[in-house]
Amino acid sequence: MCLFLYDDDPEPEEQVPAGPLCVPVRPGPGRAALRLFRTPLGARTAVGFTSPALLAAALGTEQPWIVLSEPALRAMAEPLGVTRLTLDPTLTAPAVRAAVENRSAAPLGATGTTTRAA
Repeated sequence: MCLFLYDDDPEPEEQVPAGPLCVPVRPGPGRAALRLFRTPLGARTAVGFTSPALLAAALGTEQPWIVLSEPALRAMAEPLGVTRLTLDPTLTAPAVRAAVENRSAAPLGATGTTTRAA
């Protein structure tokens, strides 16, 4: 621990509000629903991006989003049992639809691997 504390440097454990966040949503009838994700270890998390460009880079330009403050995002996720918040994630899995389309284009029985007789 540092002996000197400075007013402009928060402690690493302190949660500092992130400011306005671009939050991915799913369109619904008459309103948008918060889109939740999973961490690499499988825990559910709310996600916020600090700019529209970062959101588009991770989720695509067609992803609908709204602007929320960090406390508002946490308040919306908490009743759903989600207490984690991930800011600006960069690694995402490929879309499931693309993987399914690629599989349906392959002939039956083709798995993309070859076997060699011993």
